[in-house]
Amino acid sequence: MPAGPPREVIVHIRRLRPGQDSDIPLPSYMTEHASGMDVCAAVKENLLLRPGDIALVPTGLAAAIPPGFEIQVRPRSGLAVKHGIGIPNSPGTVDADYRGEIMVGLVNLSQKEYTVRRGDRIAQLVVCPVTRAVLCEVAELPESERGPGGFGHTGV
Repeated sequence: MPAGPPREVIVHIRRLRPGQDSDIPLPSYMTEHASGMDVCAAVKENLLLRPGDIALVPTGLAAAIPPGFEIQVRPRSGLAVKHGIGIPNSPGTVDADYRGEIMVGLVNLSQKEYTVRRGDRIAQLVVCPVTRAVLCEVAELPESERGPGGFGHTGV
C-alpha cells in the first residue's frame, strides 16, 4: 500500500498583534486523536450575533502553510448543535500562499442571540493535503452506473 500524507506537517504561525493578543491561546488539538485544532476569537469586545447575522471574526493569527497543503476552517459541532452557530462558507479554505489574518465567518442560524467573547473557541482548523487536478477537455465522458442522476436520485 502506498504511503499516505505525512502525519505531521510544520505550519509556521504568527501572532499579528502580540502585545494585544498574547492572552489568546494558539490553536490546539483538544484530544490526542482530534483532527482539528480549536481556534479562538481575538475580538476586542463582545460580538453580538442576532438571528441570521453573519460576522467576520478575527483570530489575530497568520500562517505559512507548506505548499501542497491547506487549512480548512470548519465549524465546531458544539456551537452548531447547542447554539446554531455555523460557518457560512464551510469549510473555509486558507491557501498555502495566503499570509493575511485568518478570519472566521460565523453565522447565527438559531432564533436566539449569541455572544462571541474574547478567547472563545469559535472554529476548528484542519491541515489537509491538496491534490491539484489537470483538466483534460473531452467530447464525451465515459459511461457510469449512476449516469446523470443528481439530487435525490437514490430516493429520500
